[in-house]
This record gives sequence, structure tokens and C-alpha cells, in this order.
Amino acid sequence: MADDPANQAGKILVGKADTYEYLLLSLGNRHGLVTGATGTGKTVTLQVLAEGFSNAGTSVFAADVKGDLSGIAMPGDSKPAFVQRAKDIGVTYTPDRFPVVFWDVLGEQGHPVRATISQMGPLLMARLLELNDTQEGVLNIAFRVADEQGLMLIDLKDLRAILQFISDHASELTTKYGNVAAATIGTILRQVLVLENQGAEKFFGEPSLELSDFIHVDRDGRGQINVLAADKLMRSPKLYATFLLWMLSELFETLPEVGDLDQPKLVFFFDEAHLLFDNAPKSLLTAIEQVVRLIRSKGVGVYFVTQNPLDVPDTVLGQLGNRAQHALRAFTPRDQKAVKTAADTFRQNPAFDTATVIMQLGVGEALVSMLEKGGTPAMVARTLIAPPGSRVGPITPDERQQVQAASPYRGKYDTTIDRDSAFEELAKRGGQMGAPQAGTAQPGQPPVEESSASGGVLGKIGSVLGGLFGNGTGDSGKRQRMSTGELVLRSAVQSAARSVGTQVAKAILRNVLGGISRQ
Repeated sequence: MADDPANQAGKILVGKADTYEYLLLSLGNRHGLVTGATGTGKTVTLQVLAEGFSNAGTSVFAADVKGDLSGIAMPGDSKPAFVQRAKDIGVTYTPDRFPVVFWDVLGEQGHPVRATISQMGPLLMARLLELNDTQEGVLNIAFRVADEQGLMLIDLKDLRAILQFISDHASELTTKYGNVAAATIGTILRQVLVLENQGAEKFFGEPSLELSDFIHVDRDGRGQINVLAADKLMRSPKLYATFLLWMLSELFETLPEVGDLDQPKLVFFFDEAHLLFDNAPKSLLTAIEQVVRLIRSKGVGVYFVTQNPLDVPDTVLGQLGNRAQHALRAFTPRDQKAVKTAADTFRQNPAFDTATVIMQLGVGEALVSMLEKGGTPAMVARTLIAPPGSRVGPITPDERQQVQAASPYRGKYDTTIDRDSAFEELAKRGGQMGAPQAGTAQPGQPPVEESSASGGVLGKIGSVLGGLFGNGTGDSGKRQRMSTGELVLRSAVQSAARSVGTQVAKAILRNVLGGISRQ
């Protein structure tokens, strides 16, 4: 209805201040930030936004770190507080349910989520294993040798096998790649064991996740809401953060360029976002910044959810246009700095002092500033957040099973596949160095994944300059996957192509990237 504040075309109702506050769908890919202290209502705000995107036909991914977001799969239960909140802001409270698919890295509370070691790549694997620069260098050698030997790195036993292989052949590899010390290999293998003990062996394997399964619209035109059960995964925070970063980078690499759409294809909520940036090396932070900057042209919006705006680096914070700031408490000097930082990032409202109001907000209130037409931030407003239509709080195990039984992906990921890969192939060879053509497969098997050594868009940042002006092939002559810098430059050229023509863009790509652009 045109006069219904909760049903405005092209808008998501966030709440009400002096006027209604909306998130414009056309600017939903300009990313966002939801911050606030524990218990101030961040999860409810996330739920309201997720429902709004789903109603508009945009798919959603969100991690459920405490277990209470699972209620989005069930209709709301008309709690008096939510009925009253709806009345206060002038809308009708209507219980609603949404198309939800549950996922779980551990495979206990949703469809198993897996990736191969090759897909993860050495940069993210090094972070998972907490390796230093020297150890990361040896890990890069392992990935490169696996490429040259035509070995698939699928699970942790493959990683152990290739590490043992390069240790056994260290003298043969030293002249080509540099020193491979047995002590370094031993340290990496110990870290692999630690990772395995944390449950990571359930994540690495096949069938690996097809991210296109996240983007789906049901028969009613609602976008699928993908909820990652992460309450147990959070016990291994580095695995959690690295897994979500891998998904984000894979989305960037696999989705086509679409420019600015009327609404995003997928919105990605990154809860406990501080875990992504804690102790991250500079190369990884650079890659994250570039992915966040460029992924909006793929039709993806990224929304960080965290307690403190200081958790997000300035280079990323400046790209987050749609913001909801819940209450912060200023008990320590760092808290006071966080309040000032949060206040200074808003377009100020002369009606109140932003820093003061941040400390006065009640539960379910937030300072909201969404992007207006043209992409400029609206003046910050003290806002009552609208009530979600779905249940607030966790669902029961029986309800979760009912949702899973109706999933369109039932049975697709439930059975692990363990095909011959590096572990089995090296066992057949007796650990001997072979010379198979890189990229070939054993009879009856799919081809080896290309360029495991690059790890996709989050490939080693240090190789950017060499890759930009090389011929795009490794020592084996195989075409390599682009590095982050190459992808950034390619994206810029593709944008230019929309203005100056395809032929000119192809010429630029040939001259600058040395013929490595994908056809």
C-alpha cells in the first residue's frame, strides 16, 4: 500500500525518528555498519534489515553467533513489547516468516559448508595456521609445487602430504624456490594438527560450497536468508573470520560485473567483525579493503556488525554508507574514544549532541544515517527501530529440523566425497618427484583446480607488481589466476570499457596485463 510506511517500493523501513527512516534498496550495495554495546539491540536491527531485503527479493547471508538469529525462520509471536513498538511508530505488527536455509561448518545445525585447501589459498591458510613470514613462504612453495606436480589439495591430509613431500625433496627445490628447512616444515605440521583439533577437518573437503546456492528467490519472490550456525564455530574465532573472508573473496571472484542495480543480489552480514581485523597482516587488510571497495559492482552489499566502530579500520569504515549506531558505554578511555569516533563519522544533526545521545540510547534505539538519493549520507536521527515480523530468539531443534527438511539443498552437501588427491597420488608414487602436466587429472576424475598457489582474489599481495607486468604463466607455462592487484586493475578497466568501448578496453588489458585477462 502506498500509504503504509512499512511497504514502500524500493525502501526498507528501519524505524522512526521525527520522520520514517528508510534504507534505499538502490543503495543497499553501498555497504553498512551496525554497532553498539552488548544487549543494545544490534541483532534485532540486523534481523529487520534481513527481513526487508528478503521481502524485496534480495538474498541474505548472516552468521548466527549466539543462536538467537535462527528465529527468523519462524513467525513472530506477538510479544507485547513488539506490538507496542509497532504502535509507537505507526505501523501494524504482522507476524511473518521467511525462506531460511541453515548452514554449519561443523555440519550439526545445518548443511555442511566445505571448501578445499586450494580454494582457500596460502594467504588465508597462513593466517589460519598463524604462520610467520618465513613459514608462509614455505607454504607458498608447497602450493606452487602442488600445481606443478598436478596434485589436488582438497583436505588437511593433502596439505600434510605435500608438506612432507617438499621436505623430502628440499634439496631439489632449494635452487628453484629457496631454502626449505625441515624445522619450518615441522612447525607448520604442528599448526595443522592444532587446526585439525579445532574441528577444521570438517570444513576442508568436498563437495565444496557453491556460492550460487546462496542466491535464490522462492515462489513468493522473497530472497533466501542463509543463516550460518556459528555459536560453536566461534570457539575457533580465527577459523570463523577466515571462513567468512574466504566466502566474501569467492563471491567477488565468481560473480559477474553488474554495476549499480535497483537492489543488491546478495547482502552479506559479517557479525563479530572485529575478528576479521584483529592481528591481520597489512597485506590481508589491503586485500579486504579492495574487495569491499569493488564487490558492490558485483551486486553485493557488505554490512559489518560489531560492538565498537574502532574495530573497523578507517580505510574500510569510510566505505560503509548505511549506519545504525546503538548505545555505547564510556567507562574507559578507549570507550570514550569509540564514542567520539562514532559521533564524528555521522552527518551531524543540530537538534542534539551526537556523542551525548550515543550514551543515552535505550534498547531498541539507534542513531541512524542511511544514504540518500545521490549517495550522500542523511543527517543522523535518533530512531526507534521497527519490530521484526519473525521470531526474536532461537528456534527449537525440532523446528530447525523442519526447516532443514524443506531445504532446496537437502542431500546435496550432506555426504562427504573423498576422491583421489595429493595424499593418494603421492602414496601411489612412493613419494617420488613426478612431472605430470599441471592442470591435468587422473582418469575418470575432474580436472585439478587451477592455481592453488594463488588462492583466488586474496592471493599474495606481494606478487602484485610482478604479476601485473608478467606474461600470466608460471614456470609450468600454465595460465595463472589473477592476483588482487590484477583484479583491481581489471575491474577499473572494465568500468572504463562501459564508457570508451570494448575494443579499447581489450587493447588496454593486452598491453597492461600482458594478455592474462580472462575471455
